Amino acid sequence: MTTIYKICIAAEWQQAERDGRYRGSAVDRSDGFIHFSTAAQAPETAAKWFAGQIGLVLIGVDAGSLTDRLKWEPSRGGALFPHLYGDLPLAAVRSVVPLPLDAAGRHVFPDNLS
Repeated sequence: MTTIYKICIAAEWQQAERDGRYRGSAVDRSDGFIHFSTAAQAPETAAKWFAGQIGLVLIGVDAGSLTDRLKWEPSRGGALFPHLYGDLPLAAVRSVVPLPLDAAGRHVFPDNLS
């Protein structure tokens, strides 16, 4: 199973849980797809787009359950990033963990990120 990750504001995720699906952030909706990262890409994504931001969660998603709506497309420097065209069904979610900051203001990722 390949796990991909979404970093989002905890309040947005709580709304998704109430709605039964995640429609994406304002940026996702503007771009027309939900941005995800691999385990290797997630720390850079956090540093680039969420620097110093508190109140975030890291959502682990089973990529295989997203079928053909998940596309791997080039982004930063040609690296392939997973993009979901459509809403994220909560059944695909494998984990939801807080993404706190350390003393230096960097996000602390779980040790078992893979």
